[in-house]
Amino acid sequence: MSSLRAPQGKLNSLRVRLILSALLLILLLLPTIGFALNNAFKQQVMTNVREQLSAYLYSVLAVAEMEEGRLYMPEALLENQFNVIGSGLYAVIDSASDHGTDSVHLGENQNDSQSDNQTESDRQASVEPLWSSNSFLGLNITTPLPHPKVGRSEFGELMLEQQPHLIYSFSVRFAPTEAQSQSAPITVHIIKDLDGVTQQLSAFSQHLWSWLFVLMLVLLAIQFAWLAWTLKPLARFRQELGQVQRGEAEELSGHYPNELQAVAKQLNTLLSTEQRQRSRYRNALSDLAHSLKTPLAVIQSQKDLSPTSLEQVGQINRTIGHQLKRAQSAAGHAWHLGTKISLVSDKLLRTLVKIHPCIQLVYGKPPEEQHIFYGDQSDLTEMLGNLLDNACKAASSRVELSIESQQGKLTISVEDDGAGISPEQRQTILERGKRADTYEKGHGIGLAIVRDLVDSYQGTLHISQGKILGGARFELVFDQQFAR
Repeated sequence: MSSLRAPQGKLNSLRVRLILSALLLILLLLPTIGFALNNAFKQQVMTNVREQLSAYLYSVLAVAEMEEGRLYMPEALLENQFNVIGSGLYAVIDSASDHGTDSVHLGENQNDSQSDNQTESDRQASVEPLWSSNSFLGLNITTPLPHPKVGRSEFGELMLEQQPHLIYSFSVRFAPTEAQSQSAPITVHIIKDLDGVTQQLSAFSQHLWSWLFVLMLVLLAIQFAWLAWTLKPLARFRQELGQVQRGEAEELSGHYPNELQAVAKQLNTLLSTEQRQRSRYRNALSDLAHSLKTPLAVIQSQKDLSPTSLEQVGQINRTIGHQLKRAQSAAGHAWHLGTKISLVSDKLLRTLVKIHPCIQLVYGKPPEEQHIFYGDQSDLTEMLGNLLDNACKAASSRVELSIESQQGKLTISVEDDGAGISPEQRQTILERGKRADTYEKGHGIGLAIVRDLVDSYQGTLHISQGKILGGARFELVFDQQFAR
């Protein structure tokens, strides 16, 4: 029976394992897809914004003119956002250094209002551009602007008025005129606030995660439905196996998938073979018992036998009966022989009350309908019958039978109000190889049969002093977790 016990723990269930695997896959896969899509969309939006700012920059360069080192720009640009104050789209032009570095400081301001003797530190603090669009009116640049090499562009972020903005910068040098051999380079900056881009990214992210959450729920529902459909044959297999265990069926009769059909077929074959073999064993043992009892009866009928010989013949007769009972036990092969305890216990109580009319034989805790002994009915009858009969012989007036089942443990206890059994005798009775028929009245060879049957079912037999009636208390405990 120990090899049939199911290991404890939820992770031992196939259903739990499959559900956890599905949950792990969904909870890892969908968020990963969400982050990947969100990142790809952000990169695509930034690429589009960069191309858009690049187009604005070339539209500004198209109307810019440089004559004798001075920049000339029209009053209004074709893109109306450059003409509206605070529109969020700004154009700024400042001078760039011609020292071939990736980024240089602002050069000299060429506006008429700027004094020629302004120091370099003052110019860096004010960061005044050569020109800015009307939309930039009222704004101040407090951080240095990027200055890529001539012919190169640069795209990044800029803090303007404590707000993040995108900036696209491009450095150019106008072709020299006849009066000027080489003109100073300038850098055109197109600045756009991030509000629109942030709102676009936020809206996409919200819709994306909303739909992914809905998809997750749908996948979970599909997964649970798929698991229920896939594991349905296993549930039916377990249900029929439980019917066999409870004695409600003799074999599995359902039709199962190919993977389970072979198991069901082999199990039915095993059940049928075991039942036939057990029947043959019992018939052979019964024949053996009859063949031995007849010669023993003839010997006992002899008048010239001494009392010692008669006692020995009686002992042989009892030993044969004991060993036959032990050999006929279904024991470890009886996992499929479910027996309702109430059917056996009720019948025994009715019978023993007639045999011991002076003893009040009652239930302490009566068996419930679902209390099942997973073993042979005759074995249960033998154990209960011997315990109750011994208790009635040892009792003064009352014997109680209690049946309990908790946490996979079936407990059967028989208590009487007799003199009880001393601790020394209890230990001796439980020692293997000791005879139980040498003790006080009421605890004869029947206890040896009970002890052997309990051992064959890998149960335990406890002997103690009863707490209710005060006499001997015999308790049988069987581990039946395997039958769940």
